[in-house]
Amino acid sequence: MEETFDIVRCRLFDPIHDPAAQDTVCRAFAKIYGDEGNKLPSETQEGRYFDRLIRAYPIHPEIFDRIYEDWITLDGFSQLRGILKFMAKVIARLWKENNRDLMVQPGSLPLYDGCSRNDLTCYLPPGWEVVIERDIDGDRAETTDLENRDQHFGQISAARRVARTIFFGSAPASVATKTNIRSLDRAHVLLGCLQPGQTSSIYIEVLAQLVERLHYLNHSSNQDAIRFWFDSRSNLRREMENRKHRIDDQTKRNKIAEVFGRMVGNMALFDGIHLFVSPAEVPDDSALRLVVLPPQPEYSREDPHPAFELLQEYLRSQGSQPRYRANRLIFMAADQNVRTLMSDAARSALAWDSLVDDEKEGRLDLDPSQKKQAEKELQTIQEAFPRIIRECYRWLLCPEQETPTAPLPTITVFSLNTTAGTMSSEIERTCIENELVLTSWSPIHLRTRLKELYWTPKQPAARAITFWEDTLRYLYLPRLRNRDVLTQTIHSGAASRDFFGTAYGQSGGEFEGFHLGSGTVQLDKTLLLIEPKAARAYEKAYHPITEAVLPVQNSLAFNPSPLSTTTSFHGTAEVSTVMFAQLADQIVAALAANPQATVRVTVEISTIPPANDRNKKEK
Repeated sequence: MEETFDIVRCRLFDPIHDPAAQDTVCRAFAKIYGDEGNKLPSETQEGRYFDRLIRAYPIHPEIFDRIYEDWITLDGFSQLRGILKFMAKVIARLWKENNRDLMVQPGSLPLYDGCSRNDLTCYLPPGWEVVIERDIDGDRAETTDLENRDQHFGQISAARRVARTIFFGSAPASVATKTNIRSLDRAHVLLGCLQPGQTSSIYIEVLAQLVERLHYLNHSSNQDAIRFWFDSRSNLRREMENRKHRIDDQTKRNKIAEVFGRMVGNMALFDGIHLFVSPAEVPDDSALRLVVLPPQPEYSREDPHPAFELLQEYLRSQGSQPRYRANRLIFMAADQNVRTLMSDAARSALAWDSLVDDEKEGRLDLDPSQKKQAEKELQTIQEAFPRIIRECYRWLLCPEQETPTAPLPTITVFSLNTTAGTMSSEIERTCIENELVLTSWSPIHLRTRLKELYWTPKQPAARAITFWEDTLRYLYLPRLRNRDVLTQTIHSGAASRDFFGTAYGQSGGEFEGFHLGSGTVQLDKTLLLIEPKAARAYEKAYHPITEAVLPVQNSLAFNPSPLSTTTSFHGTAEVSTVMFAQLADQIVAALAANPQATVRVTVEISTIPPANDRNKKEK
C-alpha cells in the first residue's frame, strides 16, 4: 500500500519543495494523536505511524486504508486507476474551494460535489444519492442544517466531516451480504476528522447528535464498542421516530391507560377505576371510585389550578346532569415535569411494537442485526414504561370541605412513594393511613357527627340511612369504604349505652323496637339512632320494668334457693310488646333457678291502646 502513496503523490502533486513544512504538519498530527491517546486507534500511538504520515502526505493514510480495505473489494473498482481518478477530482475541488485542511482526510471529501460523489456512488447500489443529499453533505443535508443552527459545529464543519468519514468507511457494506456489515468504531471516526488545533470532544458531541437525527445513520447497541454505518435504507431509530410522530394523541392515551390499568387492576379498595374519561363517564352512585385525570392538564405545586379546575368539573356534574354523590371520588393527576417523558415513552413503545410486528408479518424487511435491535429496543421501553408512568402519576388529589358552610371545597394533595411496593398498594396505603377512605370507624366518631349535624333538642333521633346517604354526597362527612363500614360501627355502638339508642320507627312520643345497650341492629330504611341522653330519659319514662326487674333479679327474694322460704311472686307492669318477650324470659329464668322446684306461671295479658288512640276515644 505504501508504494501507492508515492505513485498518487507523483501523479497528482508537484514535488514537495518545503520538506520542513511537511515534517511540521506530520508531527502536529502525531502530537494530537498522542494527546488524545486511547480515543484514537492504537496504531496511531506507534512510531511507525508518523512514517506513514510522512510518506502519504498531503493525503492522510486513512484515505488509503479505507480504499484498500473497503472500496477495492467492489466489482469494477480498479486499484490504482480508481484511486487516481477519484483523488484527482477530490483534490481539484478542494483546491478550487481553497480548502485549508492540513491533510486530505475522509472528513475532507467534498461529497457535495457531483463529480467527486459520482466516482464513488457508481459502484454502489441505487439509493445512495438520496442518502448523501439528505444526511451527509450538501445545502439540504441534515448535517448542514445542524451546523447552521450551532456555530460551535459550523466553524469546523464538524457534522459534515463526521458524516463523510462514516460514509467513506461503511458505504461499500451495502454491496456485501447482510451478515457482513462493515462499520467504523468511534476511534476511526475521530481519526478521519480530527485536525491539529482541535479536540476530539467536539466530534464526539456532534456524533451523538447525528445518531439521534440522521435518517440513514445506524449504530450498534454494544456500549463497549459502538460502531457506526450508513445504509441506503432508513435506520431503525429514524424509522421509529417517523412512526412515533405519526401516532395520534388518542392512541397514545390508550397505550398509557392499558399499562396503567395493569398496574392498578388488582386494587380492592375502589369499586371502580376510571382512566382518562370525561365527567359524564363516571357514574354517580354509592361506589367508591378512583378517577385518573388525563395527562393534560397536569399538576404542579407551582401552578395547581389547571388540574384543580378539571377536578371541580367531575365534582359538579355528570355530563349534563348535576352530580349528587361527589364524596365517592378520589383523583390522581400527572406530574408536570414527567408528563412529556411519559408521552414520549408511550409513542416510542407503540412505534417499536409496530416495527417488530411489521417484521414478523413480512411487511418490513430487516436484516438479522436490525431485527435484534428492534426487539431489544421494544423490550427496553416496555420494561421502562411502567416506571415512567408511576413516576408521572405520583399525585393523589382528595376533595374535602372543612365545614358545611365552607363556600368551596379544598383539594388536599398527597405525594405517592414511587419506589415502595406496587402502585396499587401505595395508593391504598396513602388513602387508609391519611383517612381519605375509612375501612373501619369508631362509634364515638359517629356519635360526634350525629351530635354536630343531626340531633337537636326537638328531634333527638336521626335515620341511619340518611346519614349513610349524606356521606355519599357531602365532602365534610367521612368517606366510608362502603355501607358495611357504617353497619359495623352501628353494631359496635349499639352494644353500649354510651353512644346512641336504636329504634325502628317513632310514633308520637314512642319509639318502636327501642333498645339501649343491647339488641340486634339491622341497618335499613327505618333504623333510628337516638341521642344517648334522650334514649336514657325515654327508657326511664316508658320502660320502668327495665329498672324494676333487673335489680330484683339479683336478690334472694327473686332468686329462690334451698335456703329461701318464698314460694310465690306477684307483680304488675305495663310494658310494650317488644319488652314483653324480654320480661318473660327474665322472670322464667329467675323462677327456674332451683332445678328441684316445680314452677307454676300464671300470666294475665291485656292490651292497652296507644296514647293517641285513647285521646281520640276520649274526644
